[in-house]
Amino acid sequence: MHPALQGLITIILGVGGCLGYFYLANQILDKVIFPPRLDDAGRNINRANMVRPWLFLFPAIFALGLYLAYPVFETLRLSLTDRLQDGAFVGLANYQQMFGEDKFWEAMRNNMLWLIVVPAVSTAFGLLVAQLTDRIAWGNIAKSLIFMPMAISFVGASVIFKLIYDARPVGREQIGVLNAVWLQFEGGVGSFLFLRLLPAIILLGFALVVAYTVWLVLRPILTGRRRSGWWLSALQTALSALGIYLAILAVINTVQVFRIEHVYGQPQTWLTLPFWNNFFLMVVLIWIQTGFAMVILSAALRGIPEETVEAAILDGANPFQVFFRIKVPQIMGTIVVVWTTITLTVLKVFDIVFAMTNGQWQTQVLANYMFDKLFRANDWGTGSAAAIIIMLLVTPILVWNIVNARREMR
Repeated sequence: MHPALQGLITIILGVGGCLGYFYLANQILDKVIFPPRLDDAGRNINRANMVRPWLFLFPAIFALGLYLAYPVFETLRLSLTDRLQDGAFVGLANYQQMFGEDKFWEAMRNNMLWLIVVPAVSTAFGLLVAQLTDRIAWGNIAKSLIFMPMAISFVGASVIFKLIYDARPVGREQIGVLNAVWLQFEGGVGSFLFLRLLPAIILLGFALVVAYTVWLVLRPILTGRRRSGWWLSALQTALSALGIYLAILAVINTVQVFRIEHVYGQPQTWLTLPFWNNFFLMVVLIWIQTGFAMVILSAALRGIPEETVEAAILDGANPFQVFFRIKVPQIMGTIVVVWTTITLTVLKVFDIVFAMTNGQWQTQVLANYMFDKLFRANDWGTGSAAAIIIMLLVTPILVWNIVNARREMR
């Protein structure tokens, strides 16, 4: 059968089936189960109206249960069984085995590193671009160019950046952009400016931004103005401690930048450099997600009442004060939503690592670890246990997003 004809028949059967289901369900409900007759007419009509929404929702509930709920319970069941023992129940043995593997903890560390860097940088760049492009005449063109990577699949973007990081032997022309630029440095003034001074300035700038953010978070608590619950204060304190750690780490690395001995004139295999190769992988996701953050935050910035901005300017506020003290507080809810949405994407990141390094050279992440166990080692027990860990990490963020969405609707 021709694919076009097959698709047309599928559409007709699908639409016809839905129409037939709704029609027959109404007929059975109104004429068989709750017929409006004699003295029970009013009561039966009310009963039918109470049941009717559930009849209409049943196909969606059934589909969601089949494609979402069932895989979750089946994955949980598989995580408690052992393939080598014909699916025998082994309790938490798979989890114990997984927790005892160095690759799992490597994946956990890398996932935490991705969680710290990618959502923060993507949201910050998206907010910066959204603010700056609103001030230039060709801002819409710039936004279109920055949003364009969102149309590229993760695998496609990985192939593009794999070519950027490509390394050829010495003496051959470098097709990798990064190595072509790297070979231009010879240890002179340009090398000092771009390989030492510029990274040091970026690290110090990052430390200052993080320190300022920590101060903004802690100031209400330290001054006694915080009226939120104790759990929110505890969460803010924990995040502030993490921010202080990152700021100190950035300052330490600023000093170490000047101590690094660079190998000039030699092409670098960037994706094999431990620790740093994780950041080269993160660049791909940041490049994609910045466009998403920019679009959402640009809409939020345009929704800010002009009266508040004009009042701040009349009071003598400079552009930085208007941005950080007037605009950012008013769109903080949107910033958090963008942040958490990117966080969900980061927790499930797989395509980029699989296409570029396949988890080698200390770049393993949880989703790739799960794939290796399920489809390479054919160990469904440990692979399913890794899938459950990923689900447990994602679930609190999903619940928090839903709670906040309902709160805003009320």
